[in-house]
Amino acid sequence: MIDPHGELAGFWQERHLCTLTTIRRDGTPHVVPVGATLDAEAGIIRVITSGDSAKARRVRAAGQSGMPAAICQVDGRRWSTIEGVVVVRDDADSVRDAEKRYEQRYRTPRVNPKRVVLEITISRTLGTVR
Repeated sequence: MIDPHGELAGFWQERHLCTLTTIRRDGTPHVVPVGATLDAEAGIIRVITSGDSAKARRVRAAGQSGMPAAICQVDGRRWSTIEGVVVVRDDADSVRDAEKRYEQRYRTPRVNPKRVVLEITISRTLGTVR
């Protein structure tokens, strides 16, 4: 879906903060700032967070089928929103992999024994990255 060598993938490798949007039980959006990493070949966006964060609890409550989510980043006139279904991954291998990806894009994440990964399987991309 996303060319790993294309402009969109390049934009998602630059260091930018993002926003993650999930939906509360009452149907209203919950938008929070996050760091995110794109795995274009797998069609996945990953966000590391504490397992007791509101976003992680909300996604976990949605069950194994996940819930709709959108992640967005902006740099001046360039922007990208990626939509998909988000699930929680809490196994050690998934967390380690996501931490390594985060470190490559941002910096070494602080130690957090409660860390989980919010994994968004990409279904749609929007934006202008030129």
